Amino acid sequence: MSTFGSCGQRRHRYGVPVFLCPGQGSQVPGMLTSWLTLPGATDRVDRWSESTGLDLIRLGTTADAGELRDTAVAQPLLTAAALLSGRALTDAGVVPDVISGHSIGELPALALADVIDDDAAVALAAGRGAAMARAAALTPTGMAAVLGGDRDEVLAAGAGHGLSLATANVAGQVVLGGPVTGIQALAADPPAGARVRLLDVAGAFHTAAMASAADDLAGLVAGLTARTPQAAVVANADGVVVDDGDALLGRLVGQLTGPVRFDLCLQTIAGLAPTAVIELAPGGTLAGLAKRALAGIPLVALKTVDDLDAAHQLVAVPA
Repeated sequence: MSTFGSCGQRRHRYGVPVFLCPGQGSQVPGMLTSWLTLPGATDRVDRWSESTGLDLIRLGTTADAGELRDTAVAQPLLTAAALLSGRALTDAGVVPDVISGHSIGELPALALADVIDDDAAVALAAGRGAAMARAAALTPTGMAAVLGGDRDEVLAAGAGHGLSLATANVAGQVVLGGPVTGIQALAADPPAGARVRLLDVAGAFHTAAMASAADDLAGLVAGLTARTPQAAVVANADGVVVDDGDALLGRLVGQLTGPVRFDLCLQTIAGLAPTAVIELAPGGTLAGLAKRALAGIPLVALKTVDDLDAAHQLVAVPA
């Protein structure tokens, strides 16, 4: 049995389940369709639609990939998907001992750890997405994945073009963000042994380009009351387990202008010796990263409700 962090007083018949909440880029057309068949799911999403001003049911069932690429749409939709799939597990007794979210995934992660309510997480995701979309429209910025090469040389080359680290997920790959002209210059003259792949994103997320969005998010976060997390929350910025609710909310703001260090999150999770990893909907991307960093740990990625049985089998301890 697990006794990590603030969840140490809570024992259950499962092993050491880890929940991972996916980030932007994981969205796919129809991602809510099967989850809306769960009891009460449509009513919940209707309520979230009303609070956000977005038709999340339509967006999650019939919208095409182009419409889902909009940051203001993708972020609340991803939060809704993670919460519907996560609650399908927690309502059945599968409670995470450890939880971590990638970028926007930190919002449903905090809700599932009981730091904030589900409704607040979706509303905050909508505000966050809209603020980031506004910030991205202020000046032409972009992002690029750099594959291979010496990391220090890659970062130095990027800095020379006004770019900064935005994301580090696994060894040998980083994402840099900054002015479009800098992205283009780096692609035209990549560091030795490296390949540069331009990303189809609206702006340089998790860099200084999001400063105005961070200011907007700070105002939204200020209106929330945080609770003590009921799971070990592994935070994006540095992979540290944070057990203070107010600190976790504050980190949501800093996250917008600082890099996502999911590589460090996975290192921390590995040190907690998990027995099972479940990536919530729309699963797939983080499961692929976890396979590399958590070799040998059984995992399931939730794409549809049909994957719930596999998740239950993964964590259930025989009587």
